[in-house]
Amino acid sequence: MPELNSTSTADISFMLLIFFLVTSSMDTDKGLARQLPQPDSQLEEQDLLVKKRNVMQLKLDADNRLTCNGEPITTDDLTLSVADFVANEAGNTEKPEMSEREVHLLGKCMVSDRHVIFIEVDPKAAYYAYFDMQNAIVAGYASLRNQLAQQRFGHPWERCSLEERDAISMVYPQRISERQPEEEGGEP
Repeated sequence: MPELNSTSTADISFMLLIFFLVTSSMDTDKGLARQLPQPDSQLEEQDLLVKKRNVMQLKLDADNRLTCNGEPITTDDLTLSVADFVANEAGNTEKPEMSEREVHLLGKCMVSDRHVIFIEVDPKAAYYAYFDMQNAIVAGYASLRNQLAQQRFGHPWERCSLEERDAISMVYPQRISERQPEEEGGEP
């Protein structure tokens, strides 16, 4: 009884494996780009007092309604509100304090380093609503950073070197906290 010739079976299996790897799509997980502080065992959690003018409170409830400082807001409007709040270009006394700092590559400039965006999210809120809110916040910062990159370096944020990005990030640092302040304000 003659045997079946199986010498090409391994080659065919290998070719099928390559075919399926090339033609199939690999979904990648998406997430939020956040840089967490280095762990420090000596640091204990402290309650920080923040002036009311330096705080923007965002709340996402169980019905996916977004409010900013108690007022209903859409994610599109949130992007503009975050940019306006962080920049405080008009020197409004109801918006965050600015401080003058020496920033590498930029020289002396006004820095928005005292603002905080507090986020409170109901655990029953939809996943997509949370990420829409986060994306709107990040888009607000991105528009400010892109505008400053265009003004100072003549090209958009995406084309900035690491050194230029660090300088711009010092002017508009992302200061987001997902902890609700226990008392409203702190200092008057």
